[in-house]
Amino acid sequence: MGVAIVPALALDFAYRPALIGIDFHTYAAAAMIGLHDGWSRIYDQGLVTVAQKTLVPGYRAQPFLSPPTVAWVVAPLQALPYTFAFELWVAITLSAMLFALAWSSTYRGTARVAAVLVALIPWWGAQALMVGQVVPLVAAALLVSWRLLRDDHDVAAGLVLALLLLKPNTALLAPLALLVAGRFRAFAVWVGAAAIVAGISFVTLGVHGFGAYMAELSRLPSGANGLTLNGTFGIAGAAATVARVLIIAVTLITAFRYRHRVGLVLAAGAMGSLMIAPYLHASDLCVLIAAGWMIWHERADPLLRAILTFGVLMATPLDAIAGLGPPVNRWLIYEMGLGLVLAVMAWLPENALAQRAAVLTGRADFGKQAPA
Repeated sequence: MGVAIVPALALDFAYRPALIGIDFHTYAAAAMIGLHDGWSRIYDQGLVTVAQKTLVPGYRAQPFLSPPTVAWVVAPLQALPYTFAFELWVAITLSAMLFALAWSSTYRGTARVAAVLVALIPWWGAQALMVGQVVPLVAAALLVSWRLLRDDHDVAAGLVLALLLLKPNTALLAPLALLVAGRFRAFAVWVGAAAIVAGISFVTLGVHGFGAYMAELSRLPSGANGLTLNGTFGIAGAAATVARVLIIAVTLITAFRYRHRVGLVLAAGAMGSLMIAPYLHASDLCVLIAAGWMIWHERADPLLRAILTFGVLMATPLDAIAGLGPPVNRWLIYEMGLGLVLAVMAWLPENALAQRAAVLTGRADFGKQAPA
C-alpha cells in the first residue's frame, strides 16, 4: 500500500514543505499548555503562540481552534521528542485509515489492496497526513462504524462515532442520519458518549476556558472558507442559512430513503456535513474519501461510480501540483453534484447490477467469499 502513499506524500512534502506538521504542531502546543498550565488555558492564543515557538523555534504559529478532545488525544505524545511524536502521529492516522478502508471493504486479496490504493490517491489524504491533521481519524471512524453497523453491533458503532467529536464540523450530520434511518441504539449511544465528552470538556475547561473557546469559534480563521457556501458561491447571512437548512433537509430525507443501506446513510450524512460547514480546510476532504468508499460499495450504479472515478482522477497529487484539477473552492460543487445524484437515485428503482451488489456487500466477513 505504501507504493502509492509514499510517492503522494513525497510530492506533497516537496511542493509545500512549510506546511509539514503545521496542524500537529498546534495540537501539541495546546496539549503542552494543558499539561503544564492547566486545560482551562489551552485557548489562550498568546500562550499557544509561545508554546509553538518553544516546540519548534522559527516555525509558523497559528491559533488553536480545535475541540479540547484533540489536545487530550495528542497529550500522551508530549513525553516524546517533537519530531518522533509527529512521525508517530502520522503513522497512527495513516494506519487508522488503512485499517478502516481494508476492514470495511468486501473486496478480498489483491482486489482489496488495489481498492485501498485507489481510495488513497486524492491529494487531500496526503495533505492531511503532511500537516498532521486529526481528520483521518474521523474518516476512519465513519468506515469502522459502517462495518460495525452492518454486523448489527450498534452499541460499538455509536461509541466509535464519538471520534467525530475530534472535528465535528466535518461529519456532524452522520449521527442524525442514523437517527432518521432508524438506528436508534447507535444514535443513543453516540449521544450518551457526546454528553460525557461535553461534560468532561466543560469541567476541565471551566467557565473561563469554555468562554474562550466559544469566543474563538466566533472568529473563524481567514482562508478557511474556500470549501464552504461562502467561498464557493459567495453567499452568506440569511441566504447561507436557508441553503444550509435545505441541504440538511435533503440529507436527512435521503438518509431515510436509504435506511436499509447504512453505508449510504452515513455517506449522505458525511457529505451533507461538508456542504454546510462554516469553515473547512482541504485536508478535511478525507471525509469525502470515506463517503465515496461507502457509496462505491453499497450502490453499484454506473453513474455514481463514474462520478467517483472522475473525482479521483481530478484529485491526484500531480493534478494539484500541476494545477490541472479543480480549484479548492470548486470541490463543493463536486460534492453537491454527487450528493444530488445520490439523493435522486434514492427515489429510483435500482438496476440489476446495483441489486446484486447490495446483496453481496451486506456483510464484510473475512471468512466468506465476496466479489472483487
